[in-house]
Amino acid sequence: QVQLVESGGGLAQAGESLRLSCTTSGRTGGAYSMAWFRRAPEKEREFVAAITWSGQSTHYAASVKGRFTISREPVKNTAYLQMNSLKPEDTAVYYCAATRQETYYGTQAYEYDYWGQGTQVTVSS
Repeated sequence: QVQLVESGGGLAQAGESLRLSCTTSGRTGGAYSMAWFRRAPEKEREFVAAITWSGQSTHYAASVKGRFTISREPVKNTAYLQMNSLKPEDTAVYYCAATRQETYYGTQAYEYDYWGQGTQVTVSS
């Protein structure tokens, strides 16, 4: 089994930045594509960003493109989400996800095999 642990969430004011990290542990041998999803209060979980194992391909939700950057350290199977110009509507629990499909960087939650417990991000206006 693979365990994912998110960190870096917290409080921010609109316009500020936060950086989320996702570290893996357990049976981490192999290559994983990784992604971030989020769930705002009373809303469905939504895709935020994804990156392939190599880091060569990334994909972003339209709502965060240009403000958020996903990156990773392949050897460590660690992923990051740099969030700039935060908005109150970015308030959500952010989840890290991983899939053994090392070239997948899509938006479908069911394609991801492992999930973290989530970290809260709250942005005030």
